[in-house]
Amino acid sequence: MRALSFFPKTLNLNIIRRTFATPVQQVQQVQDVDLSHLCEKDTGISVLSLNCIQNRNTITSSLVDNLNRVFDTVGKLDTKVLIIKSNVPKIFCTGADLKERLKMSERDVASFVNYIRSTLHRLHLLPMPVIAALDGSALGGGLEMALACDIRVAASSIKLGLVETRLAIIPGAGGSVRLPRLINPALAKELIYTAKVFDGSEAKAMGVVNHVVEQNDDGNAAYLRSLGIAREILPNGPIALRMAKFAINKGVEVDINTALSFEEAAYSQVIPTRDRIEGLRAFVEKRRPSYTGE
Repeated sequence: MRALSFFPKTLNLNIIRRTFATPVQQVQQVQDVDLSHLCEKDTGISVLSLNCIQNRNTITSSLVDNLNRVFDTVGKLDTKVLIIKSNVPKIFCTGADLKERLKMSERDVASFVNYIRSTLHRLHLLPMPVIAALDGSALGGGLEMALACDIRVAASSIKLGLVETRLAIIPGAGGSVRLPRLINPALAKELIYTAKVFDGSEAKAMGVVNHVVEQNDDGNAAYLRSLGIAREILPNGPIALRMAKFAINKGVEVDINTALSFEEAAYSQVIPTRDRIEGLRAFVEKRRPSYTGE
């Protein structure tokens, strides 16, 4: 597994503009990945874009390295909501780079799969709500990446699936754990055993994604819907959002009594905040609250 301490301490930050529904304040660019911070009314929303057109966003060692670099950055920013999308037309992420995998020894394969698994678990543990905007197909590790997010929005025409058993392996980056926790375990077993590929509409019916949208001419319908959800989240208390995510993520893993203890611990973190008092005052004064994250 690659040591994250080898990453550069500083990264190149460029002020540029890209094609978004709102102005872009700042973009951190590393190979294969862009991190954009929106501004004006969307300040607090960040967008992580998979950007490896040549490799169709396959999960190479380079991509995983650079996802970790971006996670290092986004965890230190005032990001209230993170959207993950792709800049590659019709592709979100196509899973493992099989050509790279074929050249690896058994030991290297085990180490690399552990590295991917820990990286996607790190995505799962990011403190802010994370939305996967699936305007393109997500197969194998690509779907595992989406499953590590909190909310998924899919275009109806895309293809999804945990297809690893076709290659005589299993989902190894969290898919065999997260999918059964998300949907009916028996249905998750069927999807994994058969390596079934399904579209966005089927994914919505099974509960794999939260929303399905018809694709538009620009190929970004899922991103626009995700941006709409992010805008609904944005006005809410940032500490409350982090604690809600903590309580939910921990609570689904344990028995109900332990889960209630996690909820109690999370609630205790919001009681002394200025935001809680601001919320109460805004309610009494019949105005929109202004939260500072304090």
